[in-house]
Amino acid sequence: MNTNYEISEEVFDYLVVVQPDALVAKDVTRIRQFVATELNDTLMSAAPVHVALFRSAFPERFQNDFINMLEEVARKQAGFAIYTAKIDALRHADGHNSVFINVANPKPLMDLHRSIMQTFELKPQSFKPHIMLARGLQDAEVNMIMPLLAQQIFVRSFNCHCFSLLKRPAGGGKYERVKDFVFGDIEHMVGSLFNYAAA
Repeated sequence: MNTNYEISEEVFDYLVVVQPDALVAKDVTRIRQFVATELNDTLMSAAPVHVALFRSAFPERFQNDFINMLEEVARKQAGFAIYTAKIDALRHADGHNSVFINVANPKPLMDLHRSIMQTFELKPQSFKPHIMLARGLQDAEVNMIMPLLAQQIFVRSFNCHCFSLLKRPAGGGKYERVKDFVFGDIEHMVGSLFNYAAA
């Protein structure tokens, strides 16, 4: 997208996410609260629980086009189950660290991410689906928290039948939900009632 906007135009930060069900989100929040208490950082546990798929920033006047393209992605997508696994840490190039929950079966989310990238005619990029627990941590903080978390296996599962578009001002603030995109091929989702429809 063209980034030469008029000065007066406010730019928004758009985020496409998959959100786990309420039970999994509650369990993730509980681990975040434990990490926040250990590191004395209360803001950490308040962040929304999700798997981030795609992020972009642009003026609001492009929002409807963006929504239309995401609807096309969702219409072609079938539902799938997501399984979580162990807790892990990653050191970024800037020297900060993230602690997150791994997705045990990343392929469906990787395929969905690839579909979104192709719809926007963007080059594929490396994508590791995860649920963030904490970010921007110093090495000492990771060294303190990971021995307490590394032994834990966070085995949970939830059905994914939609993704959501969130937005906030590019300058920061809280994300607000714009729209949920329900998958068009939901009748083939594992455990769906539609599997038992009469022929």
